[in-house]
Amino acid sequence: MRRCVGCMESKPKKELIRIAGYEGAVTLDPTGKAKGRGVYLCPSSECLEKAKKKKALARSLGIELSQEQLSQLFRDLEAYEK
Repeated sequence: MRRCVGCMESKPKKELIRIAGYEGAVTLDPTGKAKGRGVYLCPSSECLEKAKKKKALARSLGIELSQEQLSQLFRDLEAYEK
């Protein structure tokens, strides 16, 4: 079980997407095996918006996220949802 940083619901790991932060880069990690610190998020834009509003991604990953990085995550997540 993992907890989504957006909605704060605990769900099985397979239902969530891992976002990995490593050396200042932030990427979606659907395999769950990328290097670095990871946080989990439901595969929905609503949860990403909640996490963005609470600044949960930056806090949990321990790195500052630029607006560009957040926008790229949004685009990647939308592509993953389809």
